[in-house]
Formats: sequence, C-alpha cells, structure tokens
Amino acid sequence: MDKPVQKDNNIRGDEKGKSSLDETKVNWVSDLKRSRQAGPFHGTSKSWTEKSFSTIAVHAGTKDDMATGVVGTPIYQGSTFLLGEDQYKSFEEGHARDRFIYSRYGNPSQWAVQEKLAALEGAESALVFSSGMAAISSTILAMVDRGAHIVASDELYGGTYNFLNGELSSLGMSVSYASPRDFDAIEAAIKPETQILYFESSTNPLLKIVDIEKLVSIAKKYKLRLILDATFTTPLGYRALDLGVDVVVHSASKYLNGHSDLIAGAAIGSRKVIDMIWPRMLNFGGSLDPHACFLLERGLKTLALRMAAHEKAATALAIWLEKHPSVVNVFYPGLESHPDHKLAKSLLNNMGGMVTFEIKGGDEAALKLLNAVTLAKQATSLGGVETLISLPYNTSQSGYTSKMREKMGINSGCVRLSVGVEDPDDLIRDFEMAFSKIS
Repeated sequence: MDKPVQKDNNIRGDEKGKSSLDETKVNWVSDLKRSRQAGPFHGTSKSWTEKSFSTIAVHAGTKDDMATGVVGTPIYQGSTFLLGEDQYKSFEEGHARDRFIYSRYGNPSQWAVQEKLAALEGAESALVFSSGMAAISSTILAMVDRGAHIVASDELYGGTYNFLNGELSSLGMSVSYASPRDFDAIEAAIKPETQILYFESSTNPLLKIVDIEKLVSIAKKYKLRLILDATFTTPLGYRALDLGVDVVVHSASKYLNGHSDLIAGAAIGSRKVIDMIWPRMLNFGGSLDPHACFLLERGLKTLALRMAAHEKAATALAIWLEKHPSVVNVFYPGLESHPDHKLAKSLLNNMGGMVTFEIKGGDEAALKLLNAVTLAKQATSLGGVETLISLPYNTSQSGYTSKMREKMGINSGCVRLSVGVEDPDDLIRDFEMAFSKIS
C-alpha cells in the first residue's frame, strides 16, 4: 500500500517548493550562511508600506479559510499537528519556528495575529504571549546574561518593577533606576556590565512622554539594546522600531484588544531578535491560546477607530476637568498645560485615552468620587471601550512605598481614568453629577 502524501499547509508562501534556508543546504542554526526571513507568515506575505494604518489593522495577517470560504481567520483550536518530512527537517536545520508542530511552538491562529502586529509596528516579526508580563519577562531574559545589569525607568508599571526588583537578583542580575526625563542620570547609571535599557513610552499614571530619540542615542553610544513598553501609546501613536528601538513590548490586554475580555502580551522587532525571544516563550510556557489569538486579532481590526474615539473623549473630559474648581491638576499630553505637550505633538499621532487628575481633599475625596460616578467603572487595567476609574495608590502603584510615589509626583487625591469610547458629553455630565455629590 502506498504511503499517503502529507500536504504541507504551514510552509510560508515565500518558501513553498524549497527549504526555508533558500538554495543553500545548512545543517546548523549557527551557520553564517543561514538567512533570516521575516515572519513566519501565512501564505504570501504582502507589503503594507503603502497602506494606511486602518487598512493594515483590518487586513494584515488575516487568513480567509479556502476550504470553507469563511471570511476571517478560523480558530485553530488544536494542540498538535501532523508531522512529515518537512517538519522533521525543520528540527534538524534549525527553523522549527517556521512550521506547525505543536501549539506551544506556533499555531495558525498565533501566526495570523503576529503578522498583523508586525505589520502595524512596521516590523519583521512578532510573538504573542499569555500575558503582558509573560512578554516582558521573556523579552528581558532573552536579552541578558548572568551577571548582567539593566538600567530602567524609575516610574515603571508595578508588575514590571516587581519582576525587575524581585526576580532578577536571584538570577545574578542587577537593576538601576533613573528618571525617564533625566538623560544624564540614565548615562550615569550605565555600567560595564549593562546590557539593556528598559523604558515605557508614557509613564503610568502621570503620562510623561519619553523622548525616544534621546534614549536610542544613548543605547547606540553604549552599544546597548533598548526595550520599550509601548502599551499606552500603541503602534498608532508612533512606530518605535522606526526610531531605533530594538524590541517593543505591549500588554495586549489593553488598547490592542480593546474590549476588557482578554489577557495577552506581545513582543515585536526584527526576526533575529524575536528568534532570540521565542525559545524563552517555549521554556517558560507563555504561549497564547488559539481562542485568545482570535479575540486579539478581532480587536486589532478596530484599533484605529477606537483610538480616535478614545482621544476625542479623553480630550473633551480633560479640558472640562482642568476648569473644575475641585480639580488641582490634570495630566493629559494633549493639553498645553502638560509638561511634555510639545514633545507629544511632535512624536504622537494619537494622544490616547488616559487622563490623570488630582482633586482637593486627597485620597479620601478621591474614594468618594469613585463611588459617586455611574458610567466609569471602578476597575484596574485600561484601554477598553468602557471608561475605567482607579486610584494609583491602591492599584497600579500599590507596590511602591508612599515616599516612592511622592518622588514620582503621585500625590494624594490622584485619580487615573482610562477614558472609553462613550459620548464625551455623557461622561462630562456624569462627572459633574459626581463632583456635586461629594462637594
């Protein structure tokens, strides 16, 4: 009986009919003749350089199912795939990432959303993870060796700070923290064993905008890799890789997905760098489930529309809050009063939906405000279609001491808003009612 021929449906379109290593037979991944191609991609990857952001968000990576004719990427809810000669060869030749073998290694649902993310960031490759922290921890550990030193922002997301401060010392690594605005301090913190700079595109919760070009110049001067968490600004705000950043990470649970129904993360960059991160994802087990990939890809399709609505509502609410007698300060990069307004205007294509403000009466008054509003939901996280309200001191920055928060500028009465896509007039009326209740 003849052996059945196995149809290989997971070879990238630019590789069909030949090895992924071009015409050269290469047996080892370290062979200098080995080429790196962008991807991995479904079928033939299109060039998106001439397309607008909203068009890329809808179409890049999405795989229509030819067997059924269904429009959109199906959910490939499977754990393992049929093996054949090509799959076995991929292990031998060092390109198993380009074949479907096991869903922890890669899955058609993952490839679809990864290609979309890469296209949105103007990158060669991307990986999706089971959480933003899985993306952050895997990326950092892929970029450092034992004994390494890291220079990081002193105004990090609490989860990232906990990882750097609590985990790396046990692995024989150290971290120094510097203000994202003090570039002399950043340079002064660099040591001979420093290997990476780690910063966020916009600080949480005061929304200080980081001057990426200055960070890139420092990284190049000292031959360091620069990792940037761009969760708050998104690829629509700006493409950090085009400015010289080595790896962009996102908590995809936030704006990228946009519906508060998913935990996911992403790391995006050159194929060479992302290939370094991929084994960490395998070893740490942080791959993203196919159904979650479906949700993320669906959410990304409306990213441009949602970000425009977030910006519109946040701008209107920030302007109103700035005039309210109970409000001490408002932090929104779209306001001329924001210290980084000029930098934000020159750098960002979208100011986002995050608004932070301080109210008279301190944390006690802020807690009353949280209980008085009816549209904004008391919840952590951000970037969803609904407006969320929280106090940094007991949520996102609760891992810091009160003195550390004061040093950052997070004062008593600080309120953080993730403004959704509701009608801004409705949000303003709701806050007007809430302030009248607590005054």
